[in-house]
Amino acid sequence: MKKIVILLSALLIVQFAFSQAPIQVEKSGEGNPILFLPGFTTPGSVWNETIEHLNGTFESHTVSYAGFNGLASIGTPWYAPIKDHLIAYVKEEELTNLTVVGHSMGGNLATDLAAALGDNVTGLILVDAIPCMRELMMPGVPASTLQYDSPYNNQMLGMSDDAFKNTALMMARNMTNQEDKVEMIAGWSMEADRKTYVYGYTDLLKLDLRPALENIQTHTLILGATFPTREMSQQTFEKQYENLSNKTISLADNSKHFIMFDQPEWLYSQINNYLAKNAQ
Repeated sequence: MKKIVILLSALLIVQFAFSQAPIQVEKSGEGNPILFLPGFTTPGSVWNETIEHLNGTFESHTVSYAGFNGLASIGTPWYAPIKDHLIAYVKEEELTNLTVVGHSMGGNLATDLAAALGDNVTGLILVDAIPCMRELMMPGVPASTLQYDSPYNNQMLGMSDDAFKNTALMMARNMTNQEDKVEMIAGWSMEADRKTYVYGYTDLLKLDLRPALENIQTHTLILGATFPTREMSQQTFEKQYENLSNKTISLADNSKHFIMFDQPEWLYSQINNYLAKNAQ
């Protein structure tokens, strides 16, 4: 009972300390630390089932972002303060022998952390994340041309809730094969602070972390979906992560972006095998 009280107190302290900050962190378990980073609009709870299926004992630090999951927005820029607060959190918590697991945008943050924190990060797992989304979606477009005040962003900000929901549903159907998860994924976008959604996405499109990959020494596990085809996915990951020397790329059959929904057992196995080998 005493241990439970102590853990709950620690959880409340962490949440309170970051209640007005770009991140909120929930801590559970004991052992070597793992930092779980969700994707854009996604709550940290998306990792709950993965945490429950970990083999061994670990201290999990699960992150949610400002503007999403009911958390207050922080304005712009959005991505950089989140990154900076995550780095500060790792240092303040004195997390060493740390594994960072990131899905989608969380993989970008994980990459930034691994490049910035050096030997503190001894494990890195990137789940359907690419270091330069702009190059994939709009090849050749310079980051400098992407501004918060743009016709597309203004259209998104002015979109009615019904129109925005239809857009969110269409996007969600391209992110999972599980029809029962579509409404939930779309709901995360609907519940998000609209300016955070629009301007935060601009921040992501401006990112290019490919040069930072050269600074990462730890063996990195890159897990990807096979949508739209395995061949296209393999080529994309190999090209995007060309600067990362110490890596393994593994693709989940019959999976879209949310691999934790489409191929959960495969994901658990990949993560557990990596953690076991990394502990040797």
